[in-house]
Amino acid sequence: MDLASKAGKHLQLKESFERHTKIHTFEMHIIKAKENYAGNYRCEVSYKDKFDSCSFDLEVTESSQAVQSIDIRSAFKRSGEGQEDAGELDFSGLLKRREVKQQEEEPEVDVWELLKNANPSEYEKIAFQYGITDLRGMLKRLKRMRREVKKSAAFAKGLDPAYQVDKGGKVRFMVELADPTVELKWYKNGQEIRPSAKYIFEHKGNQRILFINNCTMADDARYYVTAGDEKCSTELFVRDPPILVTKGLEDTTTYIGERVELSCEVSEENANVKWFRNGVELSNDPHSRYRIKVEGKKHTLVIEEAAKNDNATYSVMTTGGQSEAKLSVDLRPLKISLALEDQTVRLGQEIHLKCEISENVEGKCDRVKLYHKGRIHRFVIASAAVDDEGEYMFVPDAYNINIPCKVHVVDPPKLHLDGLGENNTVTVVAGSKLRLEIPISGEPTPKVVWSRGDKAITDSGRIRAETYPDSSCLVIDTAEREDSGPFRIALKNEAGEDTALINIKVVDVPDPPQAPNVTEVGEDWCVMTWEPPANDGGSPILGYFIERKKKQSSRWMRLNFELIKETTFEPKKMIEGVAYEVRVFAVNAIGISKPSMPSKSFVPLAVTSPPTLLAVDGVTDTSVTMKWRPPDHIGAAGLDGYVVEYCFEGTDEWIVANPELTDKTKFTINGLPTGSKILVRVKAVNAAGESEPRYHPQPILVKEVIEPPKIRLPRHLKQTYTRRVGETVNLVIPFQGRPRAKVSWEKNGSPIDKNEINIRNTENDTIIFIRKAERCHSGEYNMKVEVENLVDKATIDIQIVDRPGPPAIVTIDDVWGENVNLSWKPPKDDGNAAITGYTIQKADKKSMEWFTVMEHYHRTSATINELIIGNEYYFRVFAENMCGLSEDATMTKESALIAKDGKVYKYPVYDDFDFTERPMFTQPLVNTFAVAGYNATLNCSVRGNPKPKITWLKNKVIIMNDPRYRMFSNQGVCTLEIRKPSPYDGGTYTCRAVNALGEAEVDCKLEVKVGIIAALALRTKHSKLWILQNKLVFSN
Repeated sequence: MDLASKAGKHLQLKESFERHTKIHTFEMHIIKAKENYAGNYRCEVSYKDKFDSCSFDLEVTESSQAVQSIDIRSAFKRSGEGQEDAGELDFSGLLKRREVKQQEEEPEVDVWELLKNANPSEYEKIAFQYGITDLRGMLKRLKRMRREVKKSAAFAKGLDPAYQVDKGGKVRFMVELADPTVELKWYKNGQEIRPSAKYIFEHKGNQRILFINNCTMADDARYYVTAGDEKCSTELFVRDPPILVTKGLEDTTTYIGERVELSCEVSEENANVKWFRNGVELSNDPHSRYRIKVEGKKHTLVIEEAAKNDNATYSVMTTGGQSEAKLSVDLRPLKISLALEDQTVRLGQEIHLKCEISENVEGKCDRVKLYHKGRIHRFVIASAAVDDEGEYMFVPDAYNINIPCKVHVVDPPKLHLDGLGENNTVTVVAGSKLRLEIPISGEPTPKVVWSRGDKAITDSGRIRAETYPDSSCLVIDTAEREDSGPFRIALKNEAGEDTALINIKVVDVPDPPQAPNVTEVGEDWCVMTWEPPANDGGSPILGYFIERKKKQSSRWMRLNFELIKETTFEPKKMIEGVAYEVRVFAVNAIGISKPSMPSKSFVPLAVTSPPTLLAVDGVTDTSVTMKWRPPDHIGAAGLDGYVVEYCFEGTDEWIVANPELTDKTKFTINGLPTGSKILVRVKAVNAAGESEPRYHPQPILVKEVIEPPKIRLPRHLKQTYTRRVGETVNLVIPFQGRPRAKVSWEKNGSPIDKNEINIRNTENDTIIFIRKAERCHSGEYNMKVEVENLVDKATIDIQIVDRPGPPAIVTIDDVWGENVNLSWKPPKDDGNAAITGYTIQKADKKSMEWFTVMEHYHRTSATINELIIGNEYYFRVFAENMCGLSEDATMTKESALIAKDGKVYKYPVYDDFDFTERPMFTQPLVNTFAVAGYNATLNCSVRGNPKPKITWLKNKVIIMNDPRYRMFSNQGVCTLEIRKPSPYDGGTYTCRAVNALGEAEVDCKLEVKVGIIAALALRTKHSKLWILQNKLVFSN
């Protein structure tokens, strides 16, 4: 068992080095020995390629004396001058004992077992307590550890699910193999581990051991070992040593508002330390009252202004200890610096009371909300009310003292017109009753007088005034439009007076607008306008409602459900070609007017959309041919034709190219000067007028352009074109080339006979047509397209096939028992196609009725079985190709008699087949590009009998005993692996195969490039930069 993974509170491993004496000291401390600690212990020391070890036995006996710890420091001292191999291991000081102080026994804690059984909410607390820095990574690896491990046939004993070691310690991995001859490989995070001073391999029987010395946080990873196709994995966790509290917290007493600092010191600088208040963790948030300051090993909790609620127990916790202290915050004696003063204010004015005391404490005041800022306390009433008059008192928190004052409020008469509109305007609908109530205030109750002009309003009549203690009402029964105008109200009492003018406005619905005008008509829409009504009814026009109906109908349909503020509208979704009428309603705050007179009837009818896909179809020295597609939308008015217009570049004068409409989608503009540039547009025309023009995006140069010839040979003609005799051959081969491309054909190097084969050429393609194909039409057809001095060629293979002729000769080779052996020769005429098989038939000599015994038979000899003894048979054979069976069959000249007497069959004698073969490469090497620093492989395949010997060469030099190369050969597949090549590994690589019958070679070129990633990896080789990248090999 590797003790590095078991280090903890009861077992500690330490290492030190004295520079003057150049002695390494290794210590193992057993804090409190137990009976199960007895056994054999061994210490292993390695340096580069040097290795040494020492072992001893430990006995644990019961004793009443103080517990002794074992110091084996002297067993690991190395002396000498510091050279590589200087000094010897000295174990003379082994097992020296010394007394230590009695320590309280603490249970040994396995962090990983603790995490397995812990609640997920406690993971962070456990991670901090036991020094785990990568909690998220540890939980992922812990999840992999919980997976069920399948039973392995290669490993008799596998790795533990996890190992634990302190930083700087040593760990030991051990597996036991079922078969000690199996090749074993160790991996760390997928990278193979090589022997070194850090990694030491040891074999003991079936045991395979890996030692990792001087563990660092970089060794915290996933490890696995492979034996053949099986794998066994584990997780190694490296933890930092515990951090101790060297100087604890001290109890502190202070006053409210004072700055408080609680300090402690730990064993390491910049250590991770957590602060708690009554067991609740404190965060170093910028918005928090608590600030944590770190100065080397000293950690300080700062409270800028202590408060009463800061009384608590504060504690600090590290991974190796904790300390706590109590903080007490008391009150200071209170002094009144500024007392509250008595005030007298008018109703509605601001009440502002202010006092100042010596301490920064809050307080309370009767009936009002206080505002505190440091030692100053105030409250403000923005608008004083009658109820605000009285005595006020401020009482500081936690102090038995109060600061009183008195406030007196004066209330002059006032009209409250907040509920009225702008300019104190009140609107009433004509014919309705108005009861306007105006709230009033004042002490004593003021006298109210209503008047209109110079005439006072009494408390009787159609227009009258009514007065109450807190309000006054103006009443108008059945309001008339003449009642509009200003009314005056006046208040007066001993404290003052107040007056106001109130405007009464009598409103009604507006008059109807005039009949609307339709100014523009589209496909399913129109644009209508109208004038506002002459009389708005005393209220502004809020908007309009629009209605529409068909001329032959009496049903009006509302077009808008939200008011239209403008005097224009665009009705939509009308039926093209149907007559409509529209009308308008005016709306104000009172209601909707009567409808306007209907408009004149109109019919929606729209022009088409612009033509599409306008493009140049051809250009000569004096003309331009344009083509386009019809409009996407034509409509009910149809399409009468197109207008083509052009203008010369630099001018705005558009010239009509076709005085009469053209119904075609292609037009040639003639009579253009050579070398000029023109702009072209096309319009669609129908009964509604011309559509929007479609412009060609670029100016067109009036000059014939030479286009190189290019034959666009269809894909199916790039292979042999096969047809049967009598079928029609019709091949269309498009090509491009301008101007005046010349096409010529040849068959098998000779001109084509146009009496047998029809050729038709156009500007864009050529057609070869054979109405009834014959076998003589088979051959190689060469097509050539010429444009001035430019030529393009293409070749088409045409194969005309027919049914084959019958086999040449059919003979009976042997007759035995119920069997007949036939043989024949292939037909002289194969029908210009490969023979795909034969059909064999038999006939009894008596009846001469033919029966098929074999179909689609591929050989030229066959054995006919299960013939009837005593019968005499004739046989015939048909040949078959892709067109079918031959018209005739070849019959045997003689018959075969199946004799009743048994005959002794003489088996034919066959010579042994010679399977020997000289070497031959079935898959050659391929030129390869590799990236420096990443493994590259070269592969090829070879066959031969006897099995050839494989030799690899680089630049014609045999590769032998070079650890950078690994060679494999499996089932004829040969592989050369080049480990981490450099640019010097580039060159010509050859694979040579040799056996007794001869030899064969195949070679390729390997070029090693230093890519960006590879160059970065080389430059950062010694800076601990990890580059995670798969192997990159590029093959051409």
